[in-house]
Amino acid sequence: MASITTRTFGQVIRERRRKLDLTQQALARRLEMSMPYVALLETGARHPSDKVIRRLAEALALDPRELFFLANPETKALISQEQGTSEVSAWDAFAKDESLRKLNHITDQEMQTLSHVALMGEVRSSRDFLFILNTIRQAIGQ
Repeated sequence: MASITTRTFGQVIRERRRKLDLTQQALARRLEMSMPYVALLETGARHPSDKVIRRLAEALALDPRELFFLANPETKALISQEQGTSEVSAWDAFAKDESLRKLNHITDQEMQTLSHVALMGEVRSSRDFLFILNTIRQAIGQ
């Protein structure tokens, strides 16, 4: 069997199902979903949700992270991209600036929320994070 990274999500599911001597119907019963949906996953005609990926990984004894990356190859490419510059990212600079955090009374929960914002796209500066934080605070009435 070829390396998991050289095959598609559907190929991995089909090969593993066959290796475990399961029919599409038997796998569908294990997953509590329809047999046609399993067939569509194997042919690549449908994209699985995170929940389906976890259920498939459990039912087929596969690594859920690898299965997730197979189903979402653009995510792995995004995560594994090397930074082209030696510059500190705006998030890193913001997260390390304790004085800014104290001055603006930024809680751990707010930092966690802003870390999710940082994952959504490039934020240019600490000022942008403060703007986003203040907008969130305004929206929830703080």
